[in-house]
Amino acid sequence: MKKWVLGLLLISCCGFSAFAQSSGSRGRISGVVVDGDDKSPIMQATIQVLSLPDSTMVTGDVTDNDGKFSIATRPGKYVLKVSFVGYTPTYKPFTLTKAKPSLNMGQLTLNSDAIMLEGAVVVAEAPEVTAVADTLVYSSSAYRVPEGSALEELVKKLPGAEVDENGKITINGKEIKKIMIDGKEFFADDPNIAMKNLPVNIIDRVRAYDKQSDMARVTGIDDGEEETVLDLSVKPGMNQGWLGNVDAAMGTEDRYSGKLMASRFWGENQMTAIGSMNNVNDNSFPGGGGGFRRGGQNGLNAIKMGGFNFATKNEKLETGGSVNFKYNDADIQSKQNAETFVSSDVSSFENVLRAQRNKNTNLRADFRFEWTPDTMTTLIFRPNFSYGKTNNGSSSKSYTFNDDPGYNIDDMIGTEDITSLVPEEKIINTIVRNSLSKSDDLSFGGSLMFNRRLGKSGRNITLRGTYNYTNDDSEQFSTSETDYYQKSPEERLEILNRYITTPTKSYNYSLRASYSEPIFKGGFLMFSYNFQYKRSTTDNSTYDMPNDWTIGNGFLQNSAVYNPELSKSAEYDYYNHQVDVQLRWIREKMRLNAGVSFQPQNTKLAYKKGSLDTTVVRNVFNFTPTLDFRYNFSKTSQLRINYRGRSSQPSMTDMLPTTDDTDPLNVKMGNPGLKPSFTNSLMGFYNFFNTEKQRGLMTHIRFQNVLNSISNRRTYNETTGGYTTMPENINGNWNLFGLLGTNTALRNKKFTINTFTTISYNNIISYISDKALLELADKNKTKQLNLGERLRGTFRNDWWEFSLNGTFNTMRTRNSFQEQNNMNTYEFSYGASTNIYLPWNMAIATDLSQNSRRGYSDASMNRDELIWNAQISQNFLKGNAATVSIQFYDILRNQSNVSRTISAAMRQDTEYNSIYSYCMVHFIYRLNLFGGKTAAGPANRRGPGGFGGPGHGRRPF
Repeated sequence: MKKWVLGLLLISCCGFSAFAQSSGSRGRISGVVVDGDDKSPIMQATIQVLSLPDSTMVTGDVTDNDGKFSIATRPGKYVLKVSFVGYTPTYKPFTLTKAKPSLNMGQLTLNSDAIMLEGAVVVAEAPEVTAVADTLVYSSSAYRVPEGSALEELVKKLPGAEVDENGKITINGKEIKKIMIDGKEFFADDPNIAMKNLPVNIIDRVRAYDKQSDMARVTGIDDGEEETVLDLSVKPGMNQGWLGNVDAAMGTEDRYSGKLMASRFWGENQMTAIGSMNNVNDNSFPGGGGGFRRGGQNGLNAIKMGGFNFATKNEKLETGGSVNFKYNDADIQSKQNAETFVSSDVSSFENVLRAQRNKNTNLRADFRFEWTPDTMTTLIFRPNFSYGKTNNGSSSKSYTFNDDPGYNIDDMIGTEDITSLVPEEKIINTIVRNSLSKSDDLSFGGSLMFNRRLGKSGRNITLRGTYNYTNDDSEQFSTSETDYYQKSPEERLEILNRYITTPTKSYNYSLRASYSEPIFKGGFLMFSYNFQYKRSTTDNSTYDMPNDWTIGNGFLQNSAVYNPELSKSAEYDYYNHQVDVQLRWIREKMRLNAGVSFQPQNTKLAYKKGSLDTTVVRNVFNFTPTLDFRYNFSKTSQLRINYRGRSSQPSMTDMLPTTDDTDPLNVKMGNPGLKPSFTNSLMGFYNFFNTEKQRGLMTHIRFQNVLNSISNRRTYNETTGGYTTMPENINGNWNLFGLLGTNTALRNKKFTINTFTTISYNNIISYISDKALLELADKNKTKQLNLGERLRGTFRNDWWEFSLNGTFNTMRTRNSFQEQNNMNTYEFSYGASTNIYLPWNMAIATDLSQNSRRGYSDASMNRDELIWNAQISQNFLKGNAATVSIQFYDILRNQSNVSRTISAAMRQDTEYNSIYSYCMVHFIYRLNLFGGKTAAGPANRRGPGGFGGPGHGRRPF
């Protein structure tokens, strides 16, 4: 590895030296193009460098998705021409000399061509998606959603986008970490707030790209800490005034939702206040009248939320932040049956009925301050604060068998004596459990970064410090009654009533110093040193309560018996030193980052439990290489290859020579011989887009393998149905993922076809043992192949959109232990959706889909569900400022909430309660004040589909 890194550095240095010699005579002209009205950046504006005096074009380019351009040209006298359809061209003379070969023109303004716009006739629809370098740009007006919809409904329609039931957003397989508005963070800690709250009608474009960290942005040196974001552009005209939105809804099945939003945009500043309450499983703010949920969140959730977000910017200071509050009351009921693979011919079967009532309160505040007192200095401060309170109750009844019982949980619960259904020799245990956990969690912290440019371009010194403190106070009440059918009558019944309190305090801080030095033209070396210290203390006190004690009685001091064998305390100290060396090599079309990280670590754990009082010290040395290569074939075509290695240390408590039998059915043992694991990740990305024909292709490949992965070796007790678990290193875990997406426009871009194909292969190795704990455990190998295809064809014009769509997913699973659990399952769906904008300010939206599952051994899993949703909406009042809509969900009452998961260790089927078929009536009122005047509503200007009308607008992107 060391030889490889030294070789790469040598090749890079030689190559850049040659490049510097060959390109030294060329200069560069740069700048940014913005709209004259709202100062928003203009993408794909044409930039031409014209020679003097004959105005012959010398070179040219187009602006990127931030409106920026940078063009190489030789010294001389020129005129810069900037133009774009719908704007008056602008001309700027400039001169480049050998003494001053480069010039930044700053901000160039294009003003609207009123005559041209007045006589223009729109004959083509807005493109669905374009690509600029590694940024995907989606046009909001190209995707039709029901009136009043929130951002979530738009994102679900984007090619390559997925939004799961928990609100996790992925674009082309990459998870979205933040939502931004016009380049500024919007409730940065929770993307779902924007997804559920922001109305689609204010959004012009959605850009998906990898955002650099603060450090990479201010230094110009990539540190590999980028995160994938969605950056929203507000429609022209809407970012200069107030936006207001009120939404109230009532429905059948006692459903309700309400939302209030007020936003103001002025110049580089913005602020938004939001509030909501609902019981329709909208895990953030309700979607206004928008969209049709499929599947939904598990359980019945009543949610109350409120928040405030702001961003300001002037010449030297940029600020931003958010404060948000959330309360969630969840009523979750589930039925579960699972099979755990014990050995090649033995399995354990479990049926569980569980009811939970979880109440969670969270308050969080994040702020950001960036001060640039001069062009050479940047100071960034990010403080944060959070408080959380939980009150979670659970009750369950479970049955464990040594053979498939042949009955589901409903049959068992309805039977007083389980032996009337299942022979007693097949029953291992029945358990009735109740628990209540409460906690209060307070934390605060922040980061402070200082960067100073040292004159020469690329020479920087950076200092960064972080601090975090957490104080968590939790307590747990639990009762359990276990009937062991295979034990003697004297030992058969076990009652455990316990009270456990666990106060925990922790804090950590880090200090980092970095220096970057240009070593040749386009080449930089970066050195950094980081010191990190963590300390945490926890004191777990366990008390045994009498058999007649109930959770509702709380903690009874007089009858509680302290259990010293189960109580424990721990003090954890962690020291980490990290040295990074990175080379960055930049050419006109290529960028290469290569680096190594050296991390000596020292960890100390002082642990007490019962008679054990020990101190464990661990010293390790980690070596982590990184490589990131990018090549731009054009502005809309890029190849990227990325490699990253990462070392992970096992938990210190997993390495203790202890046995924790707090739960007799889940005994945990430590393993002092655990080794650190190392993960290799290799990623390849390529995209191509033809802007003129609106045809594009994107492909993504990712390979990952884990050396010394940590698996749990489990020993099954056939008498009790319990397990003894010990962590153990294992090798052979790896996975491969690939996707291919295409976007094609036909017949003047009124027809579009999108395909999204995925393939993944997982090789999962885990320990399974039916032998004595210290004997060599067997390994189960599970091989999973998943294939998926999404196809959508859409026709749209000014008043109608119609889509046909279909999906197909198949999973092939092979187990080395139990061939009877091999699976060949597939799920498919097909259907249609339409949005019709009628001339009297009425809109109709509906979708119909057939969802099917096949290949499951359990017949109840092989289902066909025909799901039909519909909405009718009417706009009224001046400027169509108000909307009344009626929404119908799952009209045919066919939807279910059943899932199956399978791994090398087990198979599990779960069914949750959820919200299915219901009807809601929404009233939505919008107040939009742009430039001090009340603007027309969303549907009365250039078309019936929203502000500017579907497919229209001043700019096509």
